Amino acid sequence: MSSKQIALYPCSPNTVRGTSTKISASKDKVVYTNGKTVIIRDLKNAALSTTFSGHAYNTTVARFSPSGFYCASADITGTVKIWDTIGEDQTVKGEYKVLSGKVNDLAWDGESKRIIAVGDGREKFGHAFLADSGSSTGQISGHSKVINAVSIRYQRPFRAATASDDNSIVFHQGVPFKYDKTIRTHTKFVQDVQFGPSGDHFASVGSDSKIFLYDGKTGETVAEFTDSPHKGTIMSCSWSPDSKSFFTTSLDCTVRLWDIESRKSLQAWTVGSGVPNQQVGGVWSGISDLVSLSMSGDLNVFDLRTGDKPTRILQAPQKAITAASSTSSNTFFAGSADGRVLSYNVDSTSPSDAVQLVGGTLHTSLVSGMATASSGKVFTAGYDDHIREIEGSTYTPASIPSLSQPKSVAVTSDETVFVAGITSVEAIRNNQRVFELKPSYAPSAVGAGGLVVAVGGEDKRVHVYTWNGNTLTEKLVLPESEGTITALAVSNDGALIVQGNSAGKIALYHSQSGEPIPTRWDWHTARISSLEFFPALSPTHVVSGSLDTNLYVWSLENISKRVLIKGAGPGGVNCVIWLGDAQVTDGKKTGRVLSAGADGCVRVWEVELPGK
Repeated sequence: MSSKQIALYPCSPNTVRGTSTKISASKDKVVYTNGKTVIIRDLKNAALSTTFSGHAYNTTVARFSPSGFYCASADITGTVKIWDTIGEDQTVKGEYKVLSGKVNDLAWDGESKRIIAVGDGREKFGHAFLADSGSSTGQISGHSKVINAVSIRYQRPFRAATASDDNSIVFHQGVPFKYDKTIRTHTKFVQDVQFGPSGDHFASVGSDSKIFLYDGKTGETVAEFTDSPHKGTIMSCSWSPDSKSFFTTSLDCTVRLWDIESRKSLQAWTVGSGVPNQQVGGVWSGISDLVSLSMSGDLNVFDLRTGDKPTRILQAPQKAITAASSTSSNTFFAGSADGRVLSYNVDSTSPSDAVQLVGGTLHTSLVSGMATASSGKVFTAGYDDHIREIEGSTYTPASIPSLSQPKSVAVTSDETVFVAGITSVEAIRNNQRVFELKPSYAPSAVGAGGLVVAVGGEDKRVHVYTWNGNTLTEKLVLPESEGTITALAVSNDGALIVQGNSAGKIALYHSQSGEPIPTRWDWHTARISSLEFFPALSPTHVVSGSLDTNLYVWSLENISKRVLIKGAGPGGVNCVIWLGDAQVTDGKKTGRVLSAGADGCVRVWEVELPGK
């Protein structure tokens, strides 16, 4: 049985308030980090993005080599990995421990042979080494505090510049790299330094809102840019391919383009206001695309030929995806740990249309549950103790507070929303609470199909109820499980119930009689986080996702058959859903299944469905 990944929708870059976030570009792709994952995002089609999950600790920066064939990425422990960006294997070419603390920035030389890593460390703040062997290729010295940025001149004779929290820039000669001079033009932290592609100049920006230009060979200060200055800390600068201009991003929510000859501001863009729109990073992609990064994680793409706003804004989750639900064969919603909910369209190739933030009043904390009614309305529950409703692609103004912190939601065929909270199960219809159940056990999950409602509890049992539109009536209690019930699904006709527990075991039952259907579906090794029948009416398959990062597709027609997708969600799969109906391709029955989880990325898989 086979499966293949047909799309990957990436997460946004990780941002930290008041800290510059480094992003790198090669042609139409940008590379950045979030958690333990390195993301290569396609600016033209988000679904064609790729990820690298080879780091054991949180990553901090990633940079393409000038050739574009390799990428260097680093993490908080001072480890740098160099890996292949061409092909699916992503072979690691080298792994080197270069600093004793966090790496803040990396720079390649023009020959894609040498790398300088800078950041925080006990005995040194920077290290220069060969990419293929890790051998030292000089010494990075002269700073008394953590180094924020580094850049290497692409042409020989090589030069390197480092920018630090000690308010200075150190100019190095090379190779081997050695200290040449300290440049003290800035009066506050220096946030970024970059050589132009031609090597004639390099520029620096800092927390004093100043921009300086220097000679690329000697390190002599050429000029300060004083025309139309930024009003806040400048976080990054990035050069045009022709080295005639560069752009800067600032915490004053603006992006400015600067001309080298006239030393004046050519153009300025304002990206909203407030902390979420502070610009904390930027990179020049291709010939005319300027990409800036907002504090909220949004990537803003500007075109030199257009006026005062981004030509497109690329949105994505910045935190782990904690809930998801499909609304049609090609659209679904996903909610994240920071309360944001995004809508996805798998048929769209436009990067700004494929993923969009849902409008209206969002949850203020983790989205714990999501369910779609037959009418297309989507109901979400969050740790802000509110139940909200999405109509179209916008939250409706109405919301209802829950009686206790909600863990899970489900919808019956009459569009009654059932919410399993810490101490209660409540029924909500038309934004009004119509029924409330205070069970003797602590609810942990809820599932609904037809007019059957199943509630899983920390008592390791599933309690099956029937709903008559006004009250829940307990019909039966399923046998005790090996652990707390963590996931539940009921088929649309209410005939079957599938349950998953904290021990990684899955069991299948008839809802009318409570009779178990022998399965031996115990291949997961950690907590089951999500279950779903396929198709919803008269199901033939079940998909399961688990904290063990794996996804299984199980056959109801032949209990012994299954399909494993190993590593479907690095860090753990939090939700799995089916997209559309089964298709027949090359004589094989296939289905599309979606997995999302701790890394904030959504992966769409085409799975050959196990049959009789």
